[in-house]
Amino acid sequence: MEKYELMKDIGSGNFGVARLMRNKETKELIDENVAREIINHRSLRHPNIIRFKEVVLTPTHLAIVMEYAAGGELFERICNAGRFSEDEARYFFQQLISGVNYCHSMVNNSFISDLSKDDFYMRLLIILPSTPLQQICHRDLKLENTLLDGSPAPRLKICDFGYSKSSLLHSRPKSTVGTPAYIAPEVLSRREYDGKLADVWSCGVTLYVMLVGAYPFEDQEDPKNFRKTISRIMAVQYKIPDYVHISQDCRHLLSRIFVANPLRRVSIKDIKSHPWFLKNLPRELTEAAQATYYKRENPSFSLQSVEDIMRIVEEARRPPPISRSVGGFGWGGVEDEGKDDGEEEEEEDEYEKTVKEAHASGQFEIKDGQLQIKD
Repeated sequence: MEKYELMKDIGSGNFGVARLMRNKETKELIDENVAREIINHRSLRHPNIIRFKEVVLTPTHLAIVMEYAAGGELFERICNAGRFSEDEARYFFQQLISGVNYCHSMVNNSFISDLSKDDFYMRLLIILPSTPLQQICHRDLKLENTLLDGSPAPRLKICDFGYSKSSLLHSRPKSTVGTPAYIAPEVLSRREYDGKLADVWSCGVTLYVMLVGAYPFEDQEDPKNFRKTISRIMAVQYKIPDYVHISQDCRHLLSRIFVANPLRRVSIKDIKSHPWFLKNLPRELTEAAQATYYKRENPSFSLQSVEDIMRIVEEARRPPPISRSVGGFGWGGVEDEGKDDGEEEEEEDEYEKTVKEAHASGQFEIKDGQLQIKD
């Protein structure tokens, strides 16, 4: 860490803190975030995803050095504006879908699927040098995890891959993770689900908030009532306020996203061909322009080799001389994404407790693999 100097604290996330650092030699501003999303984030190179640079291990922290987004969170822009016009909301939604589509894209390494889950590091060493495409679902898409650069026409950048899963490196998701207001119905079932389709739902919530300035499934008079939020999510109970004037195409797209059965929910591919999405689509987001990011030779932003990263990660896994974990940092004591594979005990927050209570109350039932409200 000697080559970086602290400029200011930016904030905190699910797994650590974010600080604005500056490279002492180049004077480049860097965002240092303690997190565990190294493997997935390192493999992604796309203009709508925050750039991963390197991993640094200190005596107390495992840090990820990333690109600094000078424009801050999209959430802050919404708070300042109240809500966006339909054109401005579409402008950011188009970029969000572009980045998410890249994350979800399928890698052409069929032989990797023959490796067992125990061959995790072998999978990693095969995949990361050869391709940036790992079919990654984010699982915590929200306004706070979408940043903006400092340009006059801001470029949206997805960040915080702490809950992400790769279909090549991990099992299908089944943990109830994410942010309550953005979570999809199937995530509440505590059974396996398709993380990519859950991401679509979260993108829909993001679009709704940009258009309305409020969350679609929260009771505005009782926003902390998680049980009520769960009920509204399961019933897909939302409406567009009368004072919000949006086109029929936009309403149609939202209605195709907010579908309780994920198999009937619109896909990212279908969103990209929807008339509302295609209107005023920037040239750099067209299929032809995006093709370059899907080429196998598209390199990582990181100059660190995979071997260097794995060495640092392994070193971080070893407990310090005083054998106790540092809460919120490093690799112990927090929900690990291998959790669905290795099932460590995860620390239960208030929302997770509420989900369990809802299951125990008998108000909800599992039917055809989906969590439903009882009649």
